[in-house]
Order: sequence, then C-alpha cells, then structure tokens
Amino acid sequence: MDREPLSGSLNMAVDDFLFQSLPDVPVTCLRFYAWKRPTVSFGYSQDIRKVVDVEHLQEQGIDIVRRMTGGKLVLHHKEVTYSLCSSDSETFTSTLMDSYKLISQALMRGLEIMGLKPSLAAAPPDSYVKGDLPCFSYPAQNEIEVQGKKIIGSAQKRAGSKFIQHGSIPLEEDEGLLESASLSKSEKGSMRMIFLSQAMGAKVSFDWVVEHLILGISDFFDIGLIPKTFKIIEKEAILEIQKEKYGNREWTFGSP
Repeated sequence: MDREPLSGSLNMAVDDFLFQSLPDVPVTCLRFYAWKRPTVSFGYSQDIRKVVDVEHLQEQGIDIVRRMTGGKLVLHHKEVTYSLCSSDSETFTSTLMDSYKLISQALMRGLEIMGLKPSLAAAPPDSYVKGDLPCFSYPAQNEIEVQGKKIIGSAQKRAGSKFIQHGSIPLEEDEGLLESASLSKSEKGSMRMIFLSQAMGAKVSFDWVVEHLILGISDFFDIGLIPKTFKIIEKEAILEIQKEKYGNREWTFGSP
C-alpha cells in the first residue's frame, strides 16, 4: 500500500514498471495507491480530445494521463486505486475475461467483509461499449455493482501469460468535476455509480478500505501478502518510465 499520494504520471509509471518486471515464473504484485491531485485518466486507445475538454481540465488544475490499459475515462480524486499484475496463469487463467472475473470476485469478498452486498454486472448496452461515455456511466460485464450501481471500474492489459489490471474505487463525491469536463454532455447526471461512503452510509478512510480489500483478496485466493520496498535502481527505472512515457506530451496527446 502506497500511503503517500503520487502524481498521475508517477502512479502509472509504477504500475508499468511492476508489469514490465514480471518474471516468467509465477509472481503476482498487488498495489493500492492514491493521487496527489485530481487526475483524469483515459484508455490507451482513446483520443483524449474526443472525451474531455482539455482546456477546461487545465484551467481547473486537473492532471491528464493516458493509461497503458484500455477502458474509458476515469476521474481519480477521492478514491482507492488498485493494480494487480501477474505472471501466474495457473491461478488467474490465461484469458482476460476469466482473470477479470476472478479479480472482481476477490474484490467483492473485501466489500462483503465491509458489510456490503456486491454483485457482478451483466453486459452493458452497445451505446456504452462503442461510445466515449465515462467509465462509471455503466458497469461493464463482470464489474462490481452495489444496489444496482457500479462501485468499482477496472481495465486490463495482457501480454502473453502476463497481465496487469487496475481499477478505481471512488470513496466520496467528486463535486461534479468529471461531469463538468466530459464531452458527453447528454449523459450528465445519468451515471450509474455509487460511492463507497454512500454505499456504507458513513465516511470511510483510505486505510480502512485497503485493509478490508486486502483481507478479502487474501481470503479469496487463500494467500498471504509480503510487503515490497523498491530498491534505488528500481526507483530510477520508474522515474525513467515516467519521463519517457507518462510525463511525455507525445504519449498523452499523441495517437495510440
């Protein structure tokens, strides 16, 4: 768990480094983190100019970063973000859909320990799949719902038997920041999402949520987690990835 919030470009660089560092033998890395400033992230294949008002974001002091994974527009603000990368195809299977479902079920176990009653979502309408609506407009298939509303949004990238999945767990209302920046004006106010504090009926802290999610994931997979501390050479490699990719305007605003 990273208790110190990081910039969007550095958060993505850390995830990228962990994915690139996966060995051929079965290894899994789980990370929870927060964001230094409100940050919009968009899927690797999206054109940022088609989904948000870039000038408005910059005027509001909202950072922008392109993810290495697919998926749709997300505002990272008052949330817990998770990433899980693995080269363990025996545990997570070799397919995107099956591994995605397994991780959702593990996250659901954490929500159940919190006292919630989550469920897996069915397939969303074609208008969402093919369009540029924000991530939390609808739950994708096998994403997690509470009270019929999306509570966690996730995206995955695979390379052979290795994959990385990361996702957003909003804790509180974002004061309309995402809706004010989204170009999908016709959908304003109609997003099927619920914040974790709203679902719990009380404000919850970052640490409390992470502790319960760790309990759920450990219980679901019947594993123990070992804390990781980055070595100096690893920190240098992460900063290089940040410089060359996520902090680079060409990566962020160029064509995928």
